[in-house]
Amino acid sequence: MGRRFVEPQLVIASHNSGKVREITELLEPLPIEVTSAAELGLDEPEETGTNFVANAELKAHSAMRACSLPALADDSGVVVSVLGGAPGIYSARWAGPERDFSMAMQRVHEEIGEKTDRRAHFVAALSLAWPDGHYETVEGRVGGVLTWPPRGTLGFGYDPMFVPDGHDQTFGEMDPSKKHAMSHRADAFRKLLAACFDG
Repeated sequence: MGRRFVEPQLVIASHNSGKVREITELLEPLPIEVTSAAELGLDEPEETGTNFVANAELKAHSAMRACSLPALADDSGVVVSVLGGAPGIYSARWAGPERDFSMAMQRVHEEIGEKTDRRAHFVAALSLAWPDGHYETVEGRVGGVLTWPPRGTLGFGYDPMFVPDGHDQTFGEMDPSKKHAMSHRADAFRKLLAACFDG
């Protein structure tokens, strides 16, 4: 059973503007003042975890310790079946220091090559850490297929090459409200809201 979140302020432990925007929009219905680690000038910790959950918890704890406020971190990425789960937790790192996701998408496309299996899924782990050391972590996912060339300018990251199951638009073409209703981050948020905010 989760812990109820009753604090008035929450730090989003991310320097990724697209991720911060998406999480802020998901938090909008709640009476919480939201700020980001970047706005507070917090350092980005090295992501040394071996899975999404470990990295989310590491980032949440790092931000919480640095500012003594509750912090919410997301670690997410795309998991490609024929690439043995890559890029996975290295999804952002494939984009390089400049966060060039057109380069990252090109690399995914090239590594898949002529293989016909284009199944993939997005994973998002969300970890909420309190200053007393308590934390809650959940994981969400959404399945789909990868398309080439990328389509759409909405969303961020690998969204323009990912078509979720049951749809013909990529996340990059999809209205943000539609994406928020079905994405891996939305799935994780539903679980986090049920654990810490609802009721």
